[in-house]
Amino acid sequence: MSESAGDMPQSTLTEPTESRDLTAGEVDSYLRRIGAKPPERPDSAALRELHERHVLSVPFENIDFAFGRPSTPIGLGSPALEKIVGRERGGCCYELNGAFYELLRALGFGVELLAGRVLEDGELGPLLGHLTLRVTAEDTPEPWLVDVGYGRGFRHPLRLDLRTEQPDPQGEFQLVQTPQGDLDLLRDGELQYRLETRPRALADFAPTVWWFRSAPGSPFLARQVCSLPTAGGRVTLSGRTLTRTEGEHRTQEVLADDAAVFAAYRTWFGVTLDALPPDTAGQR
Repeated sequence: MSESAGDMPQSTLTEPTESRDLTAGEVDSYLRRIGAKPPERPDSAALRELHERHVLSVPFENIDFAFGRPSTPIGLGSPALEKIVGRERGGCCYELNGAFYELLRALGFGVELLAGRVLEDGELGPLLGHLTLRVTAEDTPEPWLVDVGYGRGFRHPLRLDLRTEQPDPQGEFQLVQTPQGDLDLLRDGELQYRLETRPRALADFAPTVWWFRSAPGSPFLARQVCSLPTAGGRVTLSGRTLTRTEGEHRTQEVLADDAAVFAAYRTWFGVTLDALPPDTAGQR
């Protein structure tokens, strides 16, 4: 990180951060957003269904980071519901996993926040650069790794206690313990991120979110992306380039104008924007 938290103006460190009990109406609206039925019990089967529905329904996107520096504040925990549920947008890991944290707690699951460092360009990113969840269900003593906010992630929860490969529709995943006691998440043998095992609080992530919103070296300011898995592949919009994969088939299309970009957001991700990111709008 290029600045320390102590060097940052304190007023800019205040991301909307709150953990609270969701109302019954908020829970119902969230479940409708992801196309899931209210689970009868907070068990592992319900967790698997909720995780899959979330991954397939709510895109990973970092569009809001592009609008100025510092960019729009990013909601952590319940403040993210207005964007994800109310406006039917996607979000980054802090928003998606932070909101899912509140939903799972409301449904009776045991949930803790975990921090990770994502591998970018061959190097691990900043501390607390990724937010994931450790979840316990009532029918299994083993904890689960839950992550609905990572673009190259898994569709179903992973067993946190296993060190063998765990097959998933989106790849072969494996958790490998490091000499320091952290856990490396591998996908098809390649490192994705390094995970701490001690629980965190939502407020712990606020300085790193500020860095992602503000620092010249932030990857979220350098590149805007919106990505959603499909039943057999994935669709991603990066700038004006729309990439679709289905099995082994992959197509790329450079969209002609702003109208086509707006339409792609609506068609493929269900996202309606008032404006395009500055680096996307007006490109030729």
